[in-house]
Amino acid sequence: HPVGGLSNPLARIQANKPLRELREIAKDVTRGLPGPIPDLTAKIDEYARGMISGSGSTLFEELGLYYIGPVDGHNLDELTTILKEVKNTDSIGPVLIHIMTEKGSGYLPAMEASDKMHGVSSYDVTTGKQNKPATKTMSYTNYFADSLIAEAERDSRIIGIHAAMGGGTGLNRFEKRFEERTFDVGIAEQHAVTFAAGLATEGLIPMCAIYSTFLQRGYDQIVHDVALQNLPVRFALDRAGLVGADGATHCGAFDVAYLACVPNMVVMAPSNEAELCHMVATSIAIDDRPSAFRFPRGNGIGVDMQALGVASNYKGTPLEVGKGVVRREGTDVALVGYGQSVNACLAAAEMLSEHNISVTVVDARFCKPLDTQLIRRLAKEHGAMITVEEGSVGGFGSHVLQFLSLEGLLDDGKLKVRPMCLPDRFIEHGSPAEQIAEAGLSASQVASTVLSVLGRSRDSLEVLQPGMKRIS
Repeated sequence: HPVGGLSNPLARIQANKPLRELREIAKDVTRGLPGPIPDLTAKIDEYARGMISGSGSTLFEELGLYYIGPVDGHNLDELTTILKEVKNTDSIGPVLIHIMTEKGSGYLPAMEASDKMHGVSSYDVTTGKQNKPATKTMSYTNYFADSLIAEAERDSRIIGIHAAMGGGTGLNRFEKRFEERTFDVGIAEQHAVTFAAGLATEGLIPMCAIYSTFLQRGYDQIVHDVALQNLPVRFALDRAGLVGADGATHCGAFDVAYLACVPNMVVMAPSNEAELCHMVATSIAIDDRPSAFRFPRGNGIGVDMQALGVASNYKGTPLEVGKGVVRREGTDVALVGYGQSVNACLAAAEMLSEHNISVTVVDARFCKPLDTQLIRRLAKEHGAMITVEEGSVGGFGSHVLQFLSLEGLLDDGKLKVRPMCLPDRFIEHGSPAEQIAEAGLSASQVASTVLSVLGRSRDSLEVLQPGMKRIS
């Protein structure tokens, strides 16, 4: 049987012809190296036999891999020598080099911060403290964490789950208050999702806090273990949309598209920090199906929390599921924003009022279920509709267009619709403002799109270049 060979691996390894060859090569390696050569010869001979790691190597050898290691990944001379030698040897077959490295090696602040300093802004070299501007508002991450704490104070069934991202997801704050109710499953998003599903089957209230881009790893589990069984797992997706200094790897471009296509899932996005607190409360209240909300990297926009119904401890109020809200009433054009893009829509509406265009701005709140009643009214009362979102094609705008087309609301040709979303390419590191402009989703670009749709191409260009002189 296949595993039978593991019973006596050492004998087989010792008798292995390529191993003997490798030991000869290991001795050759020493010729090009400075320092006490006999010691190094012995060391590389040990590498070749995998003796340093004890039994670790034997498993790899059994699989037909040549194991060398562990090697100090910070000793570049030794590492390059070993790599060169292995590269120049023909007769070995596949080789596995076991390299040990330490995060931030040689720079204490980075070594001590296990989940920070992967991507940095400018920082003080002696302390490692990053130069971040002082702000009056907290990060969206902290509003989420504090809002979840407020919910958990009232309900002992609420559990926080993250995948080795306690600092990044804000669940470290939650853990300080509820240590027994916080679970770090390690870098295992798939397990985080299925673990949350298991807790939900037993009546607990799991909040699975994972970056939008990392939840991609747990997609099969979302579909099979959560949605198919219609379990009320709550997903808090941090780093939604463009993420500035975090770059393309952390950009949350696809979550609306990949979640809203899954049956049973409620998909929502807050336009500001007060809405985020309400959506935390909403997801906790939804106990008959899974739900997800996305929020951006960066800080809140500075709304009056109390005036918007958020308690002093950041406890929100559940929203009516599947209902959007009109932020500004107009007559000519409807701007339908999803998530933080609502704020660009509001700013664009101000710009357009200077061009005598009356704009309705809607905060959709929900991509699924979509507020079809509201979309139908907007379609009938306006000549143009623009959807705006910080996500890929296939997301909010696609759901709106699907509805409009199936309802026949595009049949008479009176309604012009333009979906604005992230472009079909990865956007690299930059400041948030630079990234938004590159994606074409800034307030002036939204205003320009509206003017263009209305046939005012000169004004459309002018709004993008405010300094441009008008040519009569």
